[in-house]
Amino acid sequence: MDMTEISLQLRRLGQTAFRIDRVVVAFAIVVVLVALLDPAQLRASLEFTALSLRDTAPFLFLSIGIAAYAGASGADSIISRAFSGHPVKMVFTAAAFGALSPFCSCGVIPLIAALLSMGVPLAPVMAFWLASPVIDPAMFVLTAGTISYEFAIFKLGAAIFLGLSGGFVTMWLASAGLLSEPLRDGVGNGGCGGAKIRSPKSPVWAFWRERDRIAKFRKTAISTTLFLGKWLAFAFLLESLMMAYVPADRISALLGGAGMLPILTATLVGVPAYLNGYAALPLVSGLMEQGMQTGAGMAFLVAGGVSSIPAAIAVFALVKRQIFVLYLAYALIGSFVVGIFAQIGLG
Repeated sequence: MDMTEISLQLRRLGQTAFRIDRVVVAFAIVVVLVALLDPAQLRASLEFTALSLRDTAPFLFLSIGIAAYAGASGADSIISRAFSGHPVKMVFTAAAFGALSPFCSCGVIPLIAALLSMGVPLAPVMAFWLASPVIDPAMFVLTAGTISYEFAIFKLGAAIFLGLSGGFVTMWLASAGLLSEPLRDGVGNGGCGGAKIRSPKSPVWAFWRERDRIAKFRKTAISTTLFLGKWLAFAFLLESLMMAYVPADRISALLGGAGMLPILTATLVGVPAYLNGYAALPLVSGLMEQGMQTGAGMAFLVAGGVSSIPAAIAVFALVKRQIFVLYLAYALIGSFVVGIFAQIGLG
C-alpha cells in the first residue's frame, strides 16, 4: 500500500469520525440550553427520556427485527407484484402494499421515479405513494406501544383509505385526459428501491443460511437501532419539555374539545411541525394526554407523514407542478377526513 492510498484511507476515517449527526447535535443543544436555563428540569427530562425508552424497548426491538428481516430476506421486493394486472386491482394492491411495505423514506422517491419511467400508470403509483409514508410494520408496532393498538389499527386503515381514494381519483382524472407525463424532464433513473422493481427477485425467507444475508441483517439491525434510538430519545426529550412548559389548558383549547376546528388545525400544523414518523409518536402521545383530540392526533400524524416539508420537497423535485398540487390536496383533504372518522371511532 503506497502513501497515496494510506492518505486516502486516513481522510475517509477522519470524515467518518467527524461527521456530525443533526439529531444528536439537536439533542445536545437542547440539553445544554435546559442545563443553562433550568437545571432542575434537565434531570427530570433526562429521567423521563430514559424511562420512556425503557418502556418502549420491547416494541422498539420488535420493529428493528421486522425491518432487518425484511432487508435480509429480500421481502421488500414483493412490492413489484403490486404493479401488474388490471388497473383497479393495481390500485387496491398498491395501497395495501404501500401501507405494509418496509421501504424507508430514502427509497420511496427513486422507487416512484422508476415505476413512472417504466410506464406504470399514475393511479396505482399515487396509491402507493400516499399510503407508504403513513405507516409501515415497524411504525405499526411502535404506534401500538406508544399510543394504543386501536390507534395503530386505525392508522393502518387510514393509510389504505388514503391510498385508495387518491388512486381512484387519479384514475378518473387520467381517464379524462387531465394527467399525462407526470415526471419532470430528466427524471426517471430510479436507483435504490427502483432496482427492486426493474429486477425483482424471490425472497429468501431462511436468510440465516447465507452469510451475505446474515451480514445484511446485522447491518440493517444496527443502522435501524441507531436511527430509531436517536429519534425516539430526541422525541421523548421534547415531550418532557412540552409537558413541563406548555400549559395543558392551552393544548386543550387549541386541539381539544369538540368540533372539526381542532382536527383542521392539526392537519395544517402537521405539515411544518412534523419531524419524523417515529419522533412524532411520543409527541402526539404527550399532546393527547394533555387534552388533544384523538382525531386531531390522527390527522397530525397522517398529514405530517405524507406532506411534511422534506417529503414535499422530494415530491416537488420529482413530478410536474400539477401532480405535486394534486398530491398535497390528497394529503390534506384525506388527513382531515381521516381525523374526523378517528374522532368518531376512537374519541
